[in-house]
Amino acid sequence: MKKNILKLFVGFAAFLMIAALADTSYGQRRTRRAGYTKQQVEQLLERIEERADAFSNQINKSLDRSRLDGSRREDNITERVSELENATDELRREYDHNDTRRENKAEARKIINAATRVNRIVTRRSFGRQAETSWVRLRTELNTLAAVFGLPSVGS
Repeated sequence: MKKNILKLFVGFAAFLMIAALADTSYGQRRTRRAGYTKQQVEQLLERIEERADAFSNQINKSLDRSRLDGSRREDNITERVSELENATDELRREYDHNDTRRENKAEARKIINAATRVNRIVTRRSFGRQAETSWVRLRTELNTLAAVFGLPSVGS
């Protein structure tokens, strides 16, 4: 009888420990994602917008010096970069007007999708060190944005 009670007690203690650990890890994930204040997200969006503009300028300079200058391929690349730039502008405007991140998740997803298309272009071609450095800085900020909104990172 004592052995059965001891087994029951040990089993119950193990169950409580597993339940406590599982709940703790869930709370940490929620805290990390929700840990950005509205002001921090606004600052992130401002940095993204500035870095998107800088990247756009760098890629245009690089394209103008390349053999793609004046080609349809240059137009396609410029169009993809413009889509990314416009999406960042749109999210920044919308974020100021909406109260919750849930309301802005679709705009954030547009940015990540546009950035993934640009990432494919940048990784397949050489645009020069300045343009590539500018892209790495922008992509880092975009991956932070993806984490804020619970989205996959750029290129995944």
